[in-house]
Amino acid sequence: MNLNYAEALSLVDMIVDQMEDDGIIEVVLAPPFIYLRDIVSRVQGCTRLSIAAQNCSQYKNGAHTGEVSTSMLGSVGVECVIVGHSERRAEQNETNSILKTKVDNILEQFLIPIFCCGETAEQRKAGKHGEIIKEQLEQSLFHLNQAQLLSCIIAYEPVWAIGTGLNANSEQVQEMHALIRKLISDHYKNNIGDKISILYGGSVNSSNAKEIFSSPDVDGALIGGASLKSSEFTSIVGELEKTLSSRMV
Repeated sequence: MNLNYAEALSLVDMIVDQMEDDGIIEVVLAPPFIYLRDIVSRVQGCTRLSIAAQNCSQYKNGAHTGEVSTSMLGSVGVECVIVGHSERRAEQNETNSILKTKVDNILEQFLIPIFCCGETAEQRKAGKHGEIIKEQLEQSLFHLNQAQLLSCIIAYEPVWAIGTGLNANSEQVQEMHALIRKLISDHYKNNIGDKISILYGGSVNSSNAKEIFSSPDVDGALIGGASLKSSEFTSIVGELEKTLSSRMV
């Protein structure tokens, strides 16, 4: 919940100007609801950029004042929807069951869910971080068939590293991303865990991006505060470009 209308459009324009057309990674911007339609129009000339909503309603339509449905989002050109962000889990008491419904609604509209999962500081200290991630995946995603799951993007975001300036070290990041892949492969009885995109979110910036992206199971980042500065954001994008290019060699 940052930036007024003029500031948001200015930021998007600067990102578009700094974005190379021939990059190998996809870049998704997730502005507040009321800016979505204008920003979708703003980035149409940049083939690498697509737009996500920061949330959606668990309801499809009806008497739910203040809610925004997935069909509404799709109708204005949104391609992805973030669900399960730790702030919404904590502040709006979003449960795994609610997120399951949201994921279904997103897929029904042929949009891409960006599903967030992660543990709190207390859960990590208690050694329950793996258990928490497993529970979140099982209760919100594992009802999907294989094709549906592969239409999703997963974002691992340790709650203790969001907006705190802290971030998990490369060993912790790799451990959790590898765990997510294993849980998926074990559940679906094959290796599809290797085929799904998993992002890391948690105080990612241009200074720590190289270390985070060095983890072989990290496919990208869910960027928060650093995305409010165009030069910082595009620097992180550039670092990921370098990392993925080196993996392809």
